[in-house]
Amino acid sequence: MNPPLVADTGGLLRALARGPGGGASFPDFEAALVDARAVYVPALILAEVDYFLRDDRAAARALLADILDPKSRYELVVPSAQDLARAVALDEKFAELRLGLAAGTVAATAERLGAYRVLTTDRRDFGALRVGRRFDRPIITLP
Repeated sequence: MNPPLVADTGGLLRALARGPGGGASFPDFEAALVDARAVYVPALILAEVDYFLRDDRAAARALLADILDPKSRYELVVPSAQDLARAVALDEKFAELRLGLAAGTVAATAERLGAYRVLTTDRRDFGALRVGRRFDRPIITLP
């Protein structure tokens, strides 16, 4: 099993997407999710995912049930005041990326938990982002 990862909105949506036959629409995203020892889902990301699944409430409910199941590898991460402050600081430091609060909390969560692997479709921004006290720790984008 691979190290933990932090899920971003696009990465999580692709990992959960199913084609007409029920198979994974994006198998590499699904594999990254399945192979991770733990999947940290920042609460702001869960809210974005819920928004995008507004036409598929069954999928939204199933995801929430998985996240809330203590036996699953999912862990809901509610941002602390320090996480939110760090997200704002990262957004300011990397202003050209225009991260915003949701992506900023993904980075702050990765930094705080030492889980630098991020499941995302946003390779450009997360690939350029650096975290850590000296902003010297890269984010590893998956898949």
